[in-house]
Amino acid sequence: MTSQIATHVCLPEPKLAFHPERTSDCEVHPLRGLLKFGPYSAGLVPDPIRVATLAPAGESDHLYEFLRELNSSYKPKERADYLPEWPGFQRVFGLHMRAASDACRLELDKSVEAEFQASATPHVVLADRLARAIQRFDANRGEFDVLFIYIPQRWSSGFAGGPIDDFDLHDHLKATTAARRLPIQIVREDKALAYPDRASVMWRIGLALYAKAGGTPWKLAEMDPETAYIGISYAMRPPESDRPRFVTCCSQVFDAEGSGLEFVAYDAHDVDVQRDNPFLSRTEMFRVMTRSLDLYRRRHAGRSPRRVMVHKTTEFKRDESDGCMEALHLCEAVDLVQVVEDVGWRGVRIEGGSGSKKGKPAAYPVSRGSLVGLGPREALLWTHGDVQGISGRGSYFKGARSTPRPIRLVRHAGHGPWDETARAVLALSKMNWNNDALYDPLPVTMAYAKVLARVVKRMRGLGGVPYQFRFFM
Repeated sequence: MTSQIATHVCLPEPKLAFHPERTSDCEVHPLRGLLKFGPYSAGLVPDPIRVATLAPAGESDHLYEFLRELNSSYKPKERADYLPEWPGFQRVFGLHMRAASDACRLELDKSVEAEFQASATPHVVLADRLARAIQRFDANRGEFDVLFIYIPQRWSSGFAGGPIDDFDLHDHLKATTAARRLPIQIVREDKALAYPDRASVMWRIGLALYAKAGGTPWKLAEMDPETAYIGISYAMRPPESDRPRFVTCCSQVFDAEGSGLEFVAYDAHDVDVQRDNPFLSRTEMFRVMTRSLDLYRRRHAGRSPRRVMVHKTTEFKRDESDGCMEALHLCEAVDLVQVVEDVGWRGVRIEGGSGSKKGKPAAYPVSRGSLVGLGPREALLWTHGDVQGISGRGSYFKGARSTPRPIRLVRHAGHGPWDETARAVLALSKMNWNNDALYDPLPVTMAYAKVLARVVKRMRGLGGVPYQFRFFM
């Protein structure tokens, strides 16, 4: 027996596509690609994007000033090795953004302030009054595309509930508006308005606004055109809830280009709980996989994918694996991959060693895309690490602190080398349109699933209709 692990492989940084036909319009840097080529869905989003507003009494000017900032230019004060200058919304996305009609500019009643301050449960008051105000936009839904909601810092005592309350204002508002098919952007005074680096704020809000209005900033350039990627996550309701304790949430079914604009979610009834982790029965897993496959077929003229990769954070029990295989029996290959985020492994880049001469730790961490096999069923993949071609200095390490840890990939079904599975995970880590980063630590199948599960558990009447993710961003 030897303690030596397998030789590592370094996968290249995935490219992003910014045009549906011009294959040359590719970049590894998402923001640089937008500045060079414009968004992938250029010409398909209505011009202008109309923004409705909701603010406390007498404070709408804060939102109007914020919207004017989106049309201004700013140089970055942080992340200068990654973040380009923000040249204005129209320059980046090729269309205009303006305030909607007067009927779509509402303010809360003045009485909200006194009621909020006097209440022992300010989060209940705030949630109720905001929900009632949002209902008023239904009458003019055809006159705006995205609703901006201004939340001042003085209401911070209503952002969360007490120790026994399962309440988060952000998630509550998303659940309320998603049920109405209404995309919103929450603008908090302590974050969006007070953050000193305006270029960073504008990139993040600008990207979110474009995606919430129905736009596609970029897609993946190099993926198997006949593979579908599915992410599963679960959410738990509190015991005192009058609804089923668990919700299974299947995030978007991503296709070869990384596009997944819809997802399915429903209450799961046949669930086995082991160490606070829910596992689906064979029937429940068959149900969620069948619905997911229907989403793919609907977007691909009735065709089934040749291969399916399913991601989730917990292991696949025997019943879950059997349910997947039964639902996906028409596919040539099925990979069931557990994505483990919290691992004890670390990696250090060593340079200068040869033969018997020992090398020394390098100035930069291991490369993002480093892949080390631990056996036929497990591998380590560094989704966080050094990236070439991003910074003018040569190497770029997001965050520039700590030793990056890998994620552990555990294959519960499937076979073959790890390269293809790892390439897909690495590429899908660049598909989050809700921030301006080069990548996320997790593939979007897992990152989106977490967000969806957190919000969906607060919704009533899920039904069987697919949801668009832009309502949950």
